[in-house]
Amino acid sequence: MLKGLYIAHSGMINEQNRMDILTNNLANASTVGFKKEGSTSQSFDDILTVKIKDASEGEMNVRRLGINNPGVRIGENYTDFSQGSFRITDNTYDLALSGEGFFALEYTNKAGETSTLYTRAGQFGLTKEGELVNQDGDFVLDTQNRHIRLNTLTDASIDKSGTIFQDGQAVAQIQVADFEDYNYLEKYGETYYRPIEGAQMTTANAEVYSGYLEMSNMSTITEMVNLISISRAYESNQKIIQTYDESLGIAVSQLGKLQ
Repeated sequence: MLKGLYIAHSGMINEQNRMDILTNNLANASTVGFKKEGSTSQSFDDILTVKIKDASEGEMNVRRLGINNPGVRIGENYTDFSQGSFRITDNTYDLALSGEGFFALEYTNKAGETSTLYTRAGQFGLTKEGELVNQDGDFVLDTQNRHIRLNTLTDASIDKSGTIFQDGQAVAQIQVADFEDYNYLEKYGETYYRPIEGAQMTTANAEVYSGYLEMSNMSTITEMVNLISISRAYESNQKIIQTYDESLGIAVSQLGKLQ
């Protein structure tokens, strides 16, 4: 068995996975509230070199093949929830969170089913009916999980607690939620997150800043450097396979030839 072929193949697959994630990060460099992603990988241990689903061994059994280390194993993808930089817009309904927490929105899917999703993207505005929504038309929720409706003819101000004032009176408070463990948040689209089984909500310590937007937390320069590194690693694995292919070609066409 030519181990080098398997090692190089697994290396190319891993670099392709990294490239897919990186290009998605770059595509969202200017997306409000976007959180960059990354991937993990590790070398195969000897014990992980096994035969899986081999009928001769039994469907649920595996058997070691000996001492082999066939390359790299792709791990899990992860999200970097660190805070992005703020951009000033001077729009009252553009909101950014300083600290840990998420805005709660009522999302409606294509089947008409509604659910509560969470986001750091605070690019909001009012409908003609005065309801506070994001750019996709999803409703921003208050602390009682209700839609927020305001008077469109009256100016508003929003303090750091998310309380909305009109004519000097508090009319609503924007819900800012947080979770004990972000590993229980599942990414939905580019800027939405939804809790999965095991997620525990906790008190958010974030402050709301009106007239600002939180931008993507990725660095274009860093991602471009990573892009070059990934490309070089992919090419190196590719050359290994080409070298093996040439060697096998020589072995088949020349070494076995009768004189």
